[in-house]
Amino acid sequence: MLLAIDTATRLLSLALHDGDTLLAEATISVERNHSALLAPLIKQTLAQCGVARDELTAFAVCIGPGSYTGLRIGVALAMGMASVSNLPLIPASALDIIAAAQDQPLHAEKLIVTVPAGRQRVIWADYRHDGVGWLAQGEARLGSWDDLFQAQTGSYALSGELTAAGLQRVRAAIASGQQIHLIAAAKRLRRAGYLAEIAWQRLREDGADAFPADRVRPIYLRSPG
Repeated sequence: MLLAIDTATRLLSLALHDGDTLLAEATISVERNHSALLAPLIKQTLAQCGVARDELTAFAVCIGPGSYTGLRIGVALAMGMASVSNLPLIPASALDIIAAAQDQPLHAEKLIVTVPAGRQRVIWADYRHDGVGWLAQGEARLGSWDDLFQAQTGSYALSGELTAAGLQRVRAAIASGQQIHLIAAAKRLRRAGYLAEIAWQRLREDGADAFPADRVRPIYLRSPG
C-alpha cells in the first residue's frame, strides 16, 4: 500500500494506491494552509479506507519545483513517515506528474507543462511523446510568461496549474495568434493519483532499495543572476 503526498504549490493532493487500484484521492486548493491540513487529511484518508498506518509499504512525494514552504512541509513529512518505518520514498517532479495525466494530442507534437512561481512568473518544461508517454526535453525553466511564449515555435499543447493571471495571459496569447491548445481544466489538475502511478512503476522497475528516504531532496528554481 502506497501513500502519495503532493504539497508543491497551493494545491494539496493525497492518494492511496495498492499497486492495482487507486483506493482514495483528494486534491484541494489550500493556499498556504498545508501545515494545518496535511496530517489530518492523511489520518482521515487512511481511516476512511480502513487502512492502518502499519499497512503502508511505500511512500511517494512530489519534490517540485514549486513553493518553498509547500515543498518543505510535504517533503519533510513524507521523509519522516518513511524513515520511521524504514520504507521506500519515491520522488517525482511536479511537471512529470502533470505530464503523466495528458493524452497525446493529435494536433500538437509538443506539450508545455507549467506550475506557478509567484510574482507573475511561471515554471515550465517541454515534453514530447515517444509513443508510450511524455518525456521531458531538457531542464525546467523559470521566467515570465513572455519568456515562455518567446521560447516556443509552431503549435503546442499547454497544461498545468495556472493562476487566474496566468490563464489570462495564455488566453491573450491565443487571441493574438499563438498556436496554443489549452488542455481542459480537469486534465490540467496535478493529482497525487498520477504521482502514485509513477511511484509504483519505478518501484517495480528498480526495487524498494533504490529509494531510501534520506536521499530525497526538493527542487527549488531561482531566477538567473
